[in-house]
Amino acid sequence: MLGSTHGTLTTDSRRTRAIACGERSGPAVHGRPAQAGDLDVSGRPLHSGVPDLDRFFRPRSVAVVGASDAEGRPNTGITRQLADWAERVGATLYPVHPSRPSVFGIPCFPSVAGLPEQVDLAVVLVGDPVPVIEELAEAKARFAVVFASGFAETGPEGEAAQRRLAAAVEQSGLRLLGPNTNLNAFERFRDDLEGPAIALITQSGHQGRPVFALQELGIRLSHWAPTGNEADLESADFLSYFAEQPEVGAIACYLEGLKDGRSFLLAADRAARRGVPVVAVKVGRTETGARTAASHTGKLTGADAVVDAALRQYGVIRVDGLDELQDTAALLARARPPRADGVVVYSISGGTGAHVADLATGMGLSLPVLSEAKQAELHQWIPEYLSVANPVDNGGHPVGDERGRKIIDAILDDPEVGVLICPVTGPFPPLSDRLVRDLVDAAEQTDKLVCVVWGSPVGTEPAYREVLLGSSRVATFRTVGNCLTAVRAHLAHHRFAAAYRSPFDEAPRTPSPSYRKAQALMQPGRQLSEHAAKQLLRAYGIRVPREQLVTSAAAAVRAAGLVGYPVVMKASGARIAHKTELGLVKIGLTSASQVRDAYRELTDIARYEDVALDGVLVCQMVEQGVEMVVGVAHDDLFGPTVTVGLGGVLVEVLRDTAVGVPPFGEEQARDMLTGLRGRALLDGVRGRPAADLDALVEVVLRVQRMALELGDQLAELDVNPLMVLPQGQGAVALDALAVCR
Repeated sequence: MLGSTHGTLTTDSRRTRAIACGERSGPAVHGRPAQAGDLDVSGRPLHSGVPDLDRFFRPRSVAVVGASDAEGRPNTGITRQLADWAERVGATLYPVHPSRPSVFGIPCFPSVAGLPEQVDLAVVLVGDPVPVIEELAEAKARFAVVFASGFAETGPEGEAAQRRLAAAVEQSGLRLLGPNTNLNAFERFRDDLEGPAIALITQSGHQGRPVFALQELGIRLSHWAPTGNEADLESADFLSYFAEQPEVGAIACYLEGLKDGRSFLLAADRAARRGVPVVAVKVGRTETGARTAASHTGKLTGADAVVDAALRQYGVIRVDGLDELQDTAALLARARPPRADGVVVYSISGGTGAHVADLATGMGLSLPVLSEAKQAELHQWIPEYLSVANPVDNGGHPVGDERGRKIIDAILDDPEVGVLICPVTGPFPPLSDRLVRDLVDAAEQTDKLVCVVWGSPVGTEPAYREVLLGSSRVATFRTVGNCLTAVRAHLAHHRFAAAYRSPFDEAPRTPSPSYRKAQALMQPGRQLSEHAAKQLLRAYGIRVPREQLVTSAAAAVRAAGLVGYPVVMKASGARIAHKTELGLVKIGLTSASQVRDAYRELTDIARYEDVALDGVLVCQMVEQGVEMVVGVAHDDLFGPTVTVGLGGVLVEVLRDTAVGVPPFGEEQARDMLTGLRGRALLDGVRGRPAADLDALVEVVLRVQRMALELGDQLAELDVNPLMVLPQGQGAVALDALAVCR
């Protein structure tokens, strides 16, 4: 079952008040500031605690502040729903209102101070929640929910109000959900369903409705956390908590923004360590989506390429639509680990099989050609003129008798096959009824994944409603696209989980010897010259060409003799960003006269362009290799990030780059290269030798170390081009730009 626990985790508190809410503790001690061993070399946390939310979801007592039973009042419906929910979970309800003696027949208390016991959960239904939070703190309440809107989602005044609310919560010792949230956590969850459950996190309550409705199809839902503006409790808190719950088979998320990038990654890491799949819709792929999300929740959406890379590094499966979210989460929650990656498409129609197989191959799924022996076995029941290589076309008639089940069993018996997909584009009773029954019966007797796409637009047929939806072993979909998306995610998740090693375990905690050298080169608030930027690279063991900085033509000639002809000459200065466009680079110089002329020309151009120079670089010329770019940037959510991609003068046109969010290890650095469109250039094309991939990965890792150690001091680093030489010869940084904060 997915979601089972394994491994040993260490935890630490993110807040000094965590002990007040009983966060679960590993070896670290809660209620204290983080120690050096809890932080990486950049000062960011390497561990996070798991908030104990048991009494939030299953409280023993609930106070409703602002309770009402007056007709037509918004609070009346909320109070009624909370009363029903409290009864279902066995909690005592305490209505609080200054002037009502009772609400729905339940005695009412005039204030929080008058409550007869410490409450686990207080639901605040008043416009200004801050005074109530202070009263709840005095009463030692454990959790509060604030429904009111008008906070960070509304602009500067709302942001200020949310800061005041967050400060009150910080001082109170309680934990708060909201503001700008709703009642989704207190819905009626079905308790008659079995098997692993989906836990749901949404920053918009309405967007979780399709996943919640999966219960009507027999798929269990265990929790729903509508986090709202996240003044206190955030998505990361619920992600960590849900990953620890034994009944949770998958976590589904609708995210508009992240409150804290590192907190979210630590929570995703916890889920990855435990093998719990996380599926997420993350708004912000476009500028419009990012702007709308910010106005809705008041959180950062983050640069989407960085967010996408961060999610991928920690195995979070990103989908686009809510229909994909529900189907993918449902499959991942319930399906057993795959026995093989091979997918077989089985259909009664050659056209249907070809279409689905084409789509599956295009999505990267492996459709192995069945062996000759397996094809001969299938032809015992399928006419010889039909193709059974994969996709398997049975022609229709065999599904109506005992042959149908034999075909299914034979396919599932193939050791290369891990997934069987059967598209039924429309019902054709009684044959479709027999086909569906055979698929369900076969699924009950195999540990391989059986998927059915029921394409009928009606969806009321007994074969679908009663047989397919009544099976917990067949994964049923309504569209081919969602089926293939879910299957791809299922196979990818288990490959990821099997190989996952947390990068936080190996993240550097103390500065390297390179750090002291680098510190001496930093110039706060300034861009370094190319020469100084290369010294920075050299401090971290990144190879640069032989070169000398000179300030006269005669010195340039001497330097060329020492460097060795042919040479490259470049103007060097802190304000120069695009030397090639300004004519400030001369290549392939082979004589002293060319060097003297080049020196004069470079200095003349610099004077004309009013560019201050610290000298002219005379550099070794390195020609044979693949031009790459490696860089560092600072992201508002995640801090320093590392970029690698195809480099050279067309880097901004090609835009073929991949992003890594530190910390990451060697395998993740290699994965970054795999995702490049121009990856084949590194393997050697048109007779050119393969590039030194190991050297390129080493440079990426060294740049990452630099990014972590220099942290916020280094605003930007651009190594372009990094010439990756043929295999075994290394990589050389031919140019570099560095900007200090």
